[in-house]
Amino acid sequence: MSSENTYNYRVVRQFSIMTVVWGIVGMLVGVVIAAQMAWPQLNFDIAWLSFGRLRPLHTNAVIFAFGGSALFATSYYVVQRTCHVRLFSDGLAAFTFWGWQAVIVLAAITLPLGITSSKEYAELEWPIDLLITVVWVAYAVVFFGTLMQRRIKHIYVANWFYAGFIITIAVLHVVNSAAIPVSLWKSYSVYAGVQDAMIQWWYGHNAVGFFLTAGFLAIMYYFIPKQAARPVYSYRLSVVHFWALVFTYIWAGPHHLHYTALPDWAQSLGMVFSLILLAPSWGGMINGIMTLSGAWEKLRSDPILKFLIVSVSFYGMSTFEGPMMSIKTVNALSHYTDWTIGHVHSGALGWVGFISIGAMYYLIPRLFNRELYSVKLAEMHFWIATIGIVLYITSMWISGVMQGLMWRAVNTDGTLTYSFVESVQAMHPYYIIRFLGGALYLAGMLIMAYNLYRTVVGAKPYEAAIPAAAH
Repeated sequence: MSSENTYNYRVVRQFSIMTVVWGIVGMLVGVVIAAQMAWPQLNFDIAWLSFGRLRPLHTNAVIFAFGGSALFATSYYVVQRTCHVRLFSDGLAAFTFWGWQAVIVLAAITLPLGITSSKEYAELEWPIDLLITVVWVAYAVVFFGTLMQRRIKHIYVANWFYAGFIITIAVLHVVNSAAIPVSLWKSYSVYAGVQDAMIQWWYGHNAVGFFLTAGFLAIMYYFIPKQAARPVYSYRLSVVHFWALVFTYIWAGPHHLHYTALPDWAQSLGMVFSLILLAPSWGGMINGIMTLSGAWEKLRSDPILKFLIVSVSFYGMSTFEGPMMSIKTVNALSHYTDWTIGHVHSGALGWVGFISIGAMYYLIPRLFNRELYSVKLAEMHFWIATIGIVLYITSMWISGVMQGLMWRAVNTDGTLTYSFVESVQAMHPYYIIRFLGGALYLAGMLIMAYNLYRTVVGAKPYEAAIPAAAH
């Protein structure tokens, strides 16, 4: 069969396999630095093994290597299947794969060496930023080119979410990473002071909002209906969800800068939009979960659906917690504490991690035309990972609230009740529990890797035929 009559599954396969690989790498680094928080001697006095250098490696590996590969894989799969056409350009699609892997490898080399712009989630220095930009433009050309050539008139809602994510991330990246290079691996931001902070958190929170939310909502809107064999609960709600989310999210960044030099009105604006954000977020969560109406019994026997539906539950929980933490009085307690770490990881492990895992369990067997090797192992993965998340986030919630209360406790004469070291000491048992939670989640990823390896070993790559005429 000629390539014109088949979907391009090659690039989807490549990104899917790397999703699993980078998931293990990113989470392994996370477990290492969690162990360092409990037992600091584990950095062995080696600079490039120190927490400060491994932490940005962990965040970049989980967000951009693991999450990014999952988004590339699923968007390339979904846009072809819902448009009934092959990808716009096989060459450009291949370039996005190798270019993105090059970005990740460069990050893995430069960050431990201490080469960093020191901007949260945008630590990579200017030459790598330029490469990201080129790869992203190629990605946009492939995605939108495929949409333009579609043989199905209607653009399915998942593609709206992918499109919103691709365009917004491009703008965020270019604006926030604007810098003046002073040498090959050093540059200075073109912004200064409070403007730099404001642009950084406009970028930082919208990396969460578009990279880690809009893109993965596209996965939800395609893979849950497919796996459940049910239509989306409310298509109208999905469109409202899209427009409400993309309009509201972009304003929420200032809630990272409460009680700083940022003007009060900007802080309050960020808070108000964060609270409004609760509505579209929960609308989307309800839409995802209610898609199972009439098929609830499938949850008992289908571990893929378990991953997908529980991920949406974590999405609902995280998007309730986020707006609550943006309220200034709550933020006065939570800011700079482990509570924030717990919140981030309920979103990262529960929402982003689980929906990516569910999508990979769905995709990889299909890309090789095989049945999943072991449903039992997938089931085991689900329960181990779920217990890991619960241990992780509850330990961080408890330690975070305790931290906040210890820092603000004062004696009758106005002096602080606890020294900072005492608050650090009180964290120790919770850091050990966090490490155990992370280790369980990593163990689940290793089970998944084994299961998928056994599924595809010896299989021939499979190319699916494009339907002859649009339905």
